[in-house]
Amino acid sequence: MSKAFTKESDSDRDDDVDAGPAQPAGVRNLITPQGVERLRTELKTLQRDERPKVVEKVSWAAGNGDRSENGDYIYGKRRLREIDGRIRFLLKRLEIAEPVDPAQQKNRGQVFFGATVTYADDSDVERTVRIVGIDEASDDGADVSWISPIARALLRARVGDTVEVRTPAGTRSVEVLRIEYPAG
Repeated sequence: MSKAFTKESDSDRDDDVDAGPAQPAGVRNLITPQGVERLRTELKTLQRDERPKVVEKVSWAAGNGDRSENGDYIYGKRRLREIDGRIRFLLKRLEIAEPVDPAQQKNRGQVFFGATVTYADDSDVERTVRIVGIDEASDDGADVSWISPIARALLRARVGDTVEVRTPAGTRSVEVLRIEYPAG
């Protein structure tokens, strides 16, 4: 039987590609206004630019005959599934997003969502993190999710407070040195 008539196995499909960070059950999707704007910009780019280009390429490749050995067609269809999965993910995330503007924070002497916090660990190494939404956390650790261990330990702390952070390597103490919020 021709491969053109076989159904793709579930393992070959990329519909549910790693579209982004997982949302723990029962946790609100807090996000900064800048985070909402980044998600909307990405969504628009995918819908208006990337997807139409890939559709055009797949359409062209489909007209070239045998699709079973047509790399442009196969790659294009896979890329289209990835884009569609990411679009669905972004739409869902934006639908449940709860924007919180840190510039509107009244109690600036305490750590809340959106704060930029400088702390020192047990070894007196200073580090600065910004507490943001799950979708905004960065790989470099400068922007940490509000549900991360460090953020959970820092929330509600004040300058001078020492808090305990539970990590896979064990518990460690950090001292809050500075709390900043964007100008409002």
